Amino acid sequence: MEHKDPARTSALAPLGNPAFRAIWSATQISSLGWLVQTTAISWLMATISASDLMVALVQASSTLPAFFLSILAGAIADSFSRRGVMLAGHCLIALASATLAISVGLGFVSPWLLLGLGFLAGCGFALNDPAWHASVGDILDKRDIPAAVTLISVGYNIVRSIGPALGGLILAFLGPLAAFVLAAVSDLAPLTAVARAKWHVRVSPLPRERITTALHDGLRFTAISSEIRAAIFRGTLFGLASISILALLPLIVRDHMSGGPIVYGALLAAFGMGAFTAGLSSSFLRRMVPHDRLLAASAVACAVCCLTLALTSSLPVVGVALALGGAGWLLTWTGIDVSIQLSSPRWVVGRTLSIYYALSSAGVAGGSWVWGTIAQNYSLTAAFEGAAAVLLLVAAAAFVLPIELWEESEQTSSEFIAPSLALDLKPRSGPIIVKADYLIAEHNLDAFLDCMRERRRVQSRAGARNWSLQRSLHAPSLWTETYWTPTWMDYLRLNHRLSAGDKDVGVRLAALHDGDPPPQPMLSIERGTGPARSRSQPIPRVSRP
Repeated sequence: MEHKDPARTSALAPLGNPAFRAIWSATQISSLGWLVQTTAISWLMATISASDLMVALVQASSTLPAFFLSILAGAIADSFSRRGVMLAGHCLIALASATLAISVGLGFVSPWLLLGLGFLAGCGFALNDPAWHASVGDILDKRDIPAAVTLISVGYNIVRSIGPALGGLILAFLGPLAAFVLAAVSDLAPLTAVARAKWHVRVSPLPRERITTALHDGLRFTAISSEIRAAIFRGTLFGLASISILALLPLIVRDHMSGGPIVYGALLAAFGMGAFTAGLSSSFLRRMVPHDRLLAASAVACAVCCLTLALTSSLPVVGVALALGGAGWLLTWTGIDVSIQLSSPRWVVGRTLSIYYALSSAGVAGGSWVWGTIAQNYSLTAAFEGAAAVLLLVAAAAFVLPIELWEESEQTSSEFIAPSLALDLKPRSGPIIVKADYLIAEHNLDAFLDCMRERRRVQSRAGARNWSLQRSLHAPSLWTETYWTPTWMDYLRLNHRLSAGDKDVGVRLAALHDGDPPPQPMLSIERGTGPARSRSQPIPRVSRP
């Protein structure tokens, strides 16, 4: 089968899918309302609070919930209906927007109320985002995922180029109440679209995992996957530094430029327009520039934006700098998001994305607090100069922690037929010990060990515990692979998770085996040596540390 380079897929191809098109379009309507609301909240906070930190915390209040809830939301998205999780998230967002509109209408508004309702909306986003992004791989073919992720970001930034300016106009001529009412009404669009959209989701033949087990497995998979670890670390550091642009922009407008809400909205629109332009040209840029070099250049672009904001108050210059920063912002976030999507099999993609969202959101929330504190205790100039220095470190990280954007790992698990057993095991019987013997000639030893290193990574990511490789002291050509799973169900789940690419490692190992028949796993159940019991008693589950 010919491989189709994702970078060459049409940028608009995902819109041919009715479900994706409906949800994507409704999301743009909701995002428009959200950006109008965020503009109104930020400006309202700047007018009712004299604290620079409180203004900066507006960004933190809506992003911090992702740090606390995203990992749990990812496990829920992988274990339950992703559509249901998306609906629950949008309900929370709608509730926060409606409450804010009612509160402002009644004249009851305070800095802590604004932060609290921003936090509630952030909880909705923390639930919705992992499920929505994980559903992209369910709705579309794998080759369309990069274009879909870029479309999601480009769509948001198209709205970003309109929303803040619209928010500024609404604030100037109609007041904050109109902005909050518009946001509350716009939240109905995604609720309707998600409820009506239909798409096929492959159902696992195995029972649903417990949430605690799903969390553990997702964390283990992420910790073992070096490419995902690198992407998450760089995304977190980028979020920590780059959020200074958006978090402190109201203070730049108020203190350095002596502007009002229209100027603030126009500058946010410039940021969004830069991101929109970068999104339209992202496929071309990724074909022309190596991925890590493009990410490094994007971080440098955001650093230049920060330095410009620190050193000038000229409206045209600041607008150009924000457009450059918006371009770097979009290229970095979409590049990292796509990398994690394509590096994660379907059974765990919600969890890997949620871990990424959690840590990058922690970086964003922490950055809002750090740069707000520096601005309050020192100066805005010092805050932006510090953020620029961190962004240059993010660019330099490309040489130490490279990210493979077009990872060719298979996302779909392969079929597995459970072996016949002489014992009648229950799903929770265990631990299950798995051993496989290999006869390896001396001239194949290096190739065998290379395969086994990959085998350890593959099996451990899927759920194998205490994986080890032993060599016989009596017959040096005999090697034994050993691992265990807590229960029989865990063993079945492990094998269902292995993709065709994962199982190719086993095919290569079988080719190196110097014997006949090919190596076969030998299964056994660990049994304790406690007091004697009758044969009629069931085999107990033995606890392992």
